[in-house]
Amino acid sequence: MVNDATITDVQTCVVEGNFDWTFVRVYTDAGITGTGEAILGERAADIAADAAPILEGEDPLDVSRLTETLYRRLSYTGGNAGAVTAAISGLEIALFDLAGRLLEVPAHRLLGGKFRDDVRVYCDTHAGAHLGRSEDDAAFTPESYAAAAEDVVADGFDAMKFDLDADQQFEGDPWNRHLAPRNVQNKAEIVAAVLDRVGDRADVAFDCHWEYGTDSAIRLASALEEYDVWFLEDPAPPENAAVPAEITSATETPICTGESLYRAQGFRDLVTRQAADVVQPDPPKCGGLRETRRIAELAELYEIPVSLHNVASPLGTVACAHVAAACPNFLALEYHARDVDWWGDLVGGNPIDDGSIHVPDEPGLGVDLDLDVVAEHRYAGETLFDEA
Repeated sequence: MVNDATITDVQTCVVEGNFDWTFVRVYTDAGITGTGEAILGERAADIAADAAPILEGEDPLDVSRLTETLYRRLSYTGGNAGAVTAAISGLEIALFDLAGRLLEVPAHRLLGGKFRDDVRVYCDTHAGAHLGRSEDDAAFTPESYAAAAEDVVADGFDAMKFDLDADQQFEGDPWNRHLAPRNVQNKAEIVAAVLDRVGDRADVAFDCHWEYGTDSAIRLASALEEYDVWFLEDPAPPENAAVPAEITSATETPICTGESLYRAQGFRDLVTRQAADVVQPDPPKCGGLRETRRIAELAELYEIPVSLHNVASPLGTVACAHVAAACPNFLALEYHARDVDWWGDLVGGNPIDDGSIHVPDEPGLGVDLDLDVVAEHRYAGETLFDEA
């Protein structure tokens, strides 16, 4: 165990997957390095690298203090949202990995310990356009969705999600957030086909990517009430909590939202107004592991479960699994790389087994980046990490 290390450097590298995976490493004079990941922040790598002077010379075990320092020192670059918070999320996850390695304890222990040994994973399934299915009109038929659902069940998952806004989402004007009756009917037919195919073998959620206005969202959610939908995700924008609150109160279909919100403050009105049945923070984007734990604690006060949004690499996904294990009201963790056949190679093997992740008990995150795989898939011009 090492408890007197000092931070010496911060380095980043962006890998090109189905999303940009921004890896962040924090180095120490003890020769021990922590690795984190930031997601969906276009300048997250630059912001994280610019944080090096703030962290150099600091005690890496002061994770909370250092994270708060980053928020206070970096807020001038764009506030406490967007790429700034994504960058700090990656740095914070790296600090948790580093602190765990220095203290020889897993990250979930630093978050208060675990409620579960295995974290349930749901598979994002992209309509019928996956695993060789052509992305033409046939990919968006109810039958194609149902066939895709069958494939996912065969892969060992008992939970999945489909994009319900993938086709025929608007009639006429694409900007007014209005769903015509035929569009609602088309989406209901997709839901019916999928749920009829999987039966009770899997829970199935459907994602709308906050495309619709309040009235359209209510009409869609109401049309799905006769089906056993796990949850309907982001039927309308969540920033004004009054909107999801009205939708949630108007339907028996469970409503989930939150992936586009940042930090616990961003979830406060959503939770206190009980504006959603499920809240959905994204740890490598919304503020990191500690911030996700705060959001889950806030939701727990209102008996609201937490489903973690996640489009990260396997390293970020395992980081999510640590905080998922530490939250009593955790529901499920998203997996969004089924079509990336080298995804698991980044950490020496896919951590998902039979629809779940066994939470590592090794120090830190319990996984290591394979730098050869990083080198193979990094963006042109990205500098490779120094060895620890």
